[in-house]
Amino acid sequence: MSEPLADEAVELPLHGSEQVFSGLVWDVRRDTFELEGKPIVREYVDHPGAVAVLALDDAERVFLIRQYRHPVRTRQWEIPAGLLDVHGEDPLAAAQRELAEEGDLAASDWAVLADFSTSPGGSDEAIRIYLARGVRETSEAFARKDEEAHMQTRWVALDECVDAVLARRVQNPSLTIGVLAAHAFRGRGWQGLGAADAAWPTRPTPRTEPAPR
Repeated sequence: MSEPLADEAVELPLHGSEQVFSGLVWDVRRDTFELEGKPIVREYVDHPGAVAVLALDDAERVFLIRQYRHPVRTRQWEIPAGLLDVHGEDPLAAAQRELAEEGDLAASDWAVLADFSTSPGGSDEAIRIYLARGVRETSEAFARKDEEAHMQTRWVALDECVDAVLARRVQNPSLTIGVLAAHAFRGRGWQGLGAADAAWPTRPTPRTEPAPR
């Protein structure tokens, strides 16, 4: 019987690592490592990681936000998400904070829906998507700024979200993966979800304590 399909964590000999660009949100790092006895140099986005939340109400509607994303010049439909840029913050606590900040929502039932690497050839960014149920409004609205100040919000049926993904009308990766994962888990009676505090071995490891940005 073959082994279950799974990625393999590998620690190759690292001969050097330096930060070559320091940005407002993330940095660029240059590593020299050894593969099959040969040194290889690669540069990549050094990212703190992020969390996202697929909030599902009792009518199986997904809470969506739409905000402007400058690199792709698009107002994208998304699920609430945010960087793990608060030093020492637990990922679940960060997800709960993001749901409150972007949706003025709280939830009583949390589980891990999916983990993924956004662009493993050029970034170490990893995102954990949580499923939040038992959703309710918070007592106070959060004050938003920059792109978030112009966000639109909408509750959309999970099946309608799946249709939008399959028709390629929405492109955000957290939304796409979260919606398809939720659709699959629903078909299995929600069996197999990860515990809200499940280990996250692929989360980027901070190399130094983040400096205030």
